[in-house]
Amino acid sequence: MDVSLDLLVNAIVSGLLLGGFYAAVSIGVAISFGMLDIVNIAHPAFILLGSYVAYFANSVLGMDPILAAAIALPAFYLLGMAVYQVYYVAFERRNDQSLRSLAFFFGLLFITEVGLVLAFGVDYRLVEARYIGPSLHFGIIDLPLRLLVPFLVAAAMVVGLQVFLSRSFLGRAIQAVAQDQLALRLMAADPIRIKRIAFGLSFATAAVAGAILIIVQPVEPSIGREYIGRVFAICVLGGLGSFTGMAIAAIILGIVESLTSTFFGPSWAPAVAFGVLLVTLAVRPSGLMGR
Repeated sequence: MDVSLDLLVNAIVSGLLLGGFYAAVSIGVAISFGMLDIVNIAHPAFILLGSYVAYFANSVLGMDPILAAAIALPAFYLLGMAVYQVYYVAFERRNDQSLRSLAFFFGLLFITEVGLVLAFGVDYRLVEARYIGPSLHFGIIDLPLRLLVPFLVAAAMVVGLQVFLSRSFLGRAIQAVAQDQLALRLMAADPIRIKRIAFGLSFATAAVAGAILIIVQPVEPSIGREYIGRVFAICVLGGLGSFTGMAIAAIILGIVESLTSTFFGPSWAPAVAFGVLLVTLAVRPSGLMGR
C-alpha cells in the first residue's frame, strides 16, 4: 500500500484518539464556562493536580492512574463546591463578574502551580501501567493503547455526563441555571445550590482528565498553561453549553493537529488548528452546535 496513504490513515486515527483526550480536558470548562458563565481559567491547573494525584498513587501505592482518579473524584467534587462558594460570596452575590473575578481564577492558577512545584519540583513525572507502551495492529492501522485507553475513558465520561444532564431533573436544572434562574426557583430549585453542584462536577472531571493527561504524556507543573487557550477554543467552537458540539470540536481539532503534525511538522499544528477555529466561527459565530 502507498506510504502516504498509510500515513494519512494513521494520522486520522491518531487525531481521533487525540480528540478524545481533548474532550476530556475540555468537559469541565464546558460545564463552568458553557453552562454557568464562569470563566474558570484555572481549570487546567486542577487537571494538573489530578495528574499529580494519579502520579503519587501510581508511584507510591502502585495503583492504576485511572483507578486513582476514580477514588479522588469525591475530593475533587468537594473542592469544586468549595471554590464556587468562595467565588459566589466574593463576586457573584455582589453581581461583580468583572476583571476582579477573573483575577480570582488567575490567583488559583498560580497558587496551584506553585503548590505543585513545592511538592513535586519542576521535573517531568510519568506513570507506569500495562497499557502504556503496547499497541494494537489492524492491517495498516496502529492503535497505541496509551491513547486508546484514555479515549475510551473520555468517551465514557462524556456520554455519562450527557445522559445525566439530559435525563435527570438535576441535570436539566444545571442546563437551565444560566438561562433562567427565576423559572428554576418556580420549580423549587435553588440556583446557587445547582451552580455549586455543577461546579463540583466540573472539578470532578479534572481528576479523570488529569489521569488521562499523565498517561498520554509526562507532566510538569506549568504544562497546564498549554491547554488554557485550547480548551476554551474547543468549547466556543462546539457551541457553549453543548456537550455534543464540544466533543465534535475536540475531535476536529485533534484530527487537524495530527494531520498537520504528520505532513507539515508539529510547529504548524496549533496555528492551523486555531485557523480552523477562526474560519468556523466566521461562518457560524454560535459554534457547531450552538443555538
